[in-house]
Amino acid sequence: MPTPLRLSAYFGAYFLYAGAFVPYFALYLAARGFGAVEIAAVMAMPQLARVAAPTFWGWLADRSGAGRAIVVGSGLALVAGYPVLGAAQGALAVALVMLLMSLLSAGALPIVEAITMASLEGRAERYGPIRMWGSIGFIAGVLGTGLWLDAHTPPSLLRVVVALAVLSLGASLLLPATRSHPVTAGGEAGLGEVLRRPEVIALLAAGGCMAAAHGALYGFFSLHAQSLGYSKTAIGALWTLGVVAEIGVFLAWSRLARRWSLRLLLVAGFACAVARFLAIGWGTHLPALLVAAQLLHAATFGVYHAASVAAVHRLFTGRLQARGQTLHASLSYGLGGGAGLLVAGWTWETLGPGLSFSVSAAFALAGAALVIWRVRV
Repeated sequence: MPTPLRLSAYFGAYFLYAGAFVPYFALYLAARGFGAVEIAAVMAMPQLARVAAPTFWGWLADRSGAGRAIVVGSGLALVAGYPVLGAAQGALAVALVMLLMSLLSAGALPIVEAITMASLEGRAERYGPIRMWGSIGFIAGVLGTGLWLDAHTPPSLLRVVVALAVLSLGASLLLPATRSHPVTAGGEAGLGEVLRRPEVIALLAAGGCMAAAHGALYGFFSLHAQSLGYSKTAIGALWTLGVVAEIGVFLAWSRLARRWSLRLLLVAGFACAVARFLAIGWGTHLPALLVAAQLLHAATFGVYHAASVAAVHRLFTGRLQARGQTLHASLSYGLGGGAGLLVAGWTWETLGPGLSFSVSAAFALAGAALVIWRVRV
């Protein structure tokens, strides 16, 4: 099987699972009687696990060439972990199980990103058509799970998530093998030197701001829409709108990457995030405005993600590739995403949805300032 097809299959299967988990798991937790702070704490566990775990898995992948085996182990952790989570009693126990699952699985996606970029041999514009299948999988997961939950109770979501995790595990077995990058004399100094560069620090910090900006969206958007009378199918359709627009970005990525600099594309993603979260915070009761806000996902995720992965690949070269992507996941999506969810849990209860999403917009504005100030890619 050609390598691009293997990679596309993994992205499709993994994000099919993510499409069931990300929009709806808060509904499952709410059905178990958890409050906003408890839901935020549980949903923050995957993000907090990314603070350190991906860096370890990336180091191991670079040193041992065991990238595919690490991704397979990640899938096994999810398949085995969810039944234990379902049996756990109380928010603390559920959060601890989620944390353990997340620690074991946090390295998978950035390692596959590194494998993908390495397979493209420097032609970053070819990334979009492969990564697009993740977006298609996410749409299928969101719509299918929304329809399922309109006909079944929220606790049944656990069965759906486990089944899709099994599919993702199967796809991981098809990934191409990776090779090791032995550390040479002064090898670790190379990583330290890269990490001391101001543009690298700014890029990672900006990534943390973007992930933090999405905390309220991933933690509470579905609950917020449900409280305003949107059905679960409608909620799924709203999530899908954004991902459909994201697919358009990935299809057009080769043209975007050739026409504009990565720096400009990153700034555009942040600018759209400011507009999107202000619109969601203050205009959720207006369906047309909410549709427009969700379509901006094309920029806040599609453009930003593709540009940031390409920027990391450009700044972390050779034997640092897996570590570069996993460090980006750790310090940006992990630390930033976990902090964003925890802040969202607090602001949601104390300030309300409008101001909570306004805080998200402020995070995005800070990220734009960092890129404009220091990043030159």
